[in-house]
Amino acid sequence: MLFQMSVLCLLCLAVFSQSRAQDQASFNRSNDLTGRCVYTFAVVSPQESSCPGNITKSETHEVLRRLTLLEGLVSRLIAGGASGTGSGGLKHSDEDLQEAYAQVTRERNQLKLDQERLNSQVQKLQSALAELSQETELLRQRPCEPTNTSGGTLHEITPLKGLVDHFENNSFQEMKAELKEVPAPHLIPEGNRSRSGCGELLSVGDPVLHRKANGITGKYGVWLQDPDPRGPYFTEKTVWRIDAVGKDVRQLFMYEDMDQFSKGFPMKVLVLPEPVESTGATVYQGSLYYQRRRSRTLLRYNLTSEGVASRRDLPHASYHGQHPYSWGGYTDIDLAVDEQGLWAIYSTAKAKGAIIISQLDPETLETRRSWETRIRKNSVGNAFMMCGRLYTVASYTTHNTTINYMFDTATNEGQAIAVPFKNKYHYNSMVDYNHAQRKLYAWDNFHMVTIFSTQRLTHTHTRVHTHTHLT
Repeated sequence: MLFQMSVLCLLCLAVFSQSRAQDQASFNRSNDLTGRCVYTFAVVSPQESSCPGNITKSETHEVLRRLTLLEGLVSRLIAGGASGTGSGGLKHSDEDLQEAYAQVTRERNQLKLDQERLNSQVQKLQSALAELSQETELLRQRPCEPTNTSGGTLHEITPLKGLVDHFENNSFQEMKAELKEVPAPHLIPEGNRSRSGCGELLSVGDPVLHRKANGITGKYGVWLQDPDPRGPYFTEKTVWRIDAVGKDVRQLFMYEDMDQFSKGFPMKVLVLPEPVESTGATVYQGSLYYQRRRSRTLLRYNLTSEGVASRRDLPHASYHGQHPYSWGGYTDIDLAVDEQGLWAIYSTAKAKGAIIISQLDPETLETRRSWETRIRKNSVGNAFMMCGRLYTVASYTTHNTTINYMFDTATNEGQAIAVPFKNKYHYNSMVDYNHAQRKLYAWDNFHMVTIFSTQRLTHTHTRVHTHTHLT
């Protein structure tokens, strides 16, 4: 403010000096040497009695420049004063913005607290739902306790009316027990007991979650249990897992049981001698069967000796993205196990993408017999074998999809079916069947789940008649 007052005083002095100079100014008009009229304006200097020389144009320009600078300075001072007058409004506006920001921050923190509380409730509900699903599955698997006679024939005796009254009488009476005709399981030779109870797939249950992978390498992979374990260090409870994301997949995780698997505590990690291709591996009779990366070579890795026991090329099989499932992932060769042994699900250039099923020798990996179906491999999301039948899943992403095709190797015939199937997490990259557990094992978008299956079993019928005498 003091600087502004000083500048105004200087301006006043300049104007006052100019007014006094105008009182002593003179105006003359005369002709120059060439005869032109010349106007002369003279002002008496208050300091100098005489000019040391004539005024030059540079001095005139200097005076004009200084006046211009002075005018600019005055303009800036006036503008600064105006802005200073509005600074109070700006300050008030800043205070309003700060208060509004603080209020928004408080609301955001409250929303975060509400979100955490809701997430905690959702996790508790999911945990309770998983426990209920497991209990339901256990109840489904629990067999009925039929009445068995000494002859080993299954039958059901109808209630005997008035039985108490007959016991109260002392006279001899003959009572007839009416027997219903009930199905008895078809007897299977001792060497083929693992195939007993085979039948067509009727339905599958809802997925039951056992574990969710943490990192990006767990988006898809392989996890399963050996339906027929043969080794000193593992049982049918042992869980095996391979994270299939990556260029050099070699790690095979071994878990003692399902509980340790759910907690993420492996008891051992095996390093495979050659990298794995995609999610088509399986475990059977103490060996890991898998496809070597970027080849049609199949390997049998002995889990006890931790070495390759056998290898063989799958004849003419497509590989590394030539004929995969619809989700891709280099799933050209899919190995599977069921009640009848080891299978390969794949295609060839000659088959033009149609699914081929080959039954393999578990020891040598030699192809025993092959069947060609009429369904394209890249038109389905996944496939598995059950009781010598191929089943395909229509979609790998649709939440409510179907098992849409079945091919029976016993009759060499295929047909369209519609068994409801759920991709609960919308990216199902692996479906395998475990005939010992009667379950499907699936890897659905980081989530490892099991799915209970129901089959139409094959039976024979026996009619039994007996008499019972009571005294």
